[in-house]
Order: sequence, then structure tokens, then C-alpha cells
Amino acid sequence: MIYSLCLLLILVGLYGVVVSRETLKIVISILIMNHGVHLLLLLIGYREAGNPPIVDPGASIASFANGAVDPLPQAMVLTSIVIGLGVLALMVALCVRLYERYGTFDITEIRRLRG
Repeated sequence: MIYSLCLLLILVGLYGVVVSRETLKIVISILIMNHGVHLLLLLIGYREAGNPPIVDPGASIASFANGAVDPLPQAMVLTSIVIGLGVLALMVALCVRLYERYGTFDITEIRRLRG
């Protein structure tokens, strides 16, 4: 059920990208898709009653590895958040420049005013 909610977030964002004509709505839709992917990656790494992936110096690694949570999806999400922030800054800067040049956020209007 939870995985389907992540898929729903991704599909809502994809619908917003495909249908929307304004650049700011497209940026927001991409952010919604990004959050859906983050949640999906975190759910993939989730384990019921899992231990944190920290090993004590005196503990046996073999007995610990069966109940540990996989830290790789968490690291991937943190990396994705940083990359997404950079992409967001670039998209917002592009929207600002398009608005300064054409005076609108509407893509069809920008195509008509091109020249």
C-alpha cells in the first residue's frame, strides 16, 4: 500500500509536467516527483525492527548483519536531495530569466514571442 502511494506521488508529478503550461508549475511537479522517488528509496531500505548499521568493536558482525538496516538507500536519498537542490536552483534561475525576458511564465506565450 505504501509503495503505491509513492507511485501515486510520482504519477501526480509526471501528470503536472506533461499537462502544465507554466514553468513554475512544471518546477513544482518535478519536485513532487523527486519527493516520491525519495520516499520510494527510503521504503526499499526499511526493515521492521532493524538495527542501526553501526557495529560495536566487540560485537560479532555475522549476528549483527541479519537484523541491520541497509544504509545505502539512505545515502542515495541524501545525495539525491543535494543534487535536487542544485537542479531546483537552476530551474528557478531559468524561470526568473524567462520571466525577465518575456514577461510571462506561460510556455506557449514564450514560444509565440520567440525571436
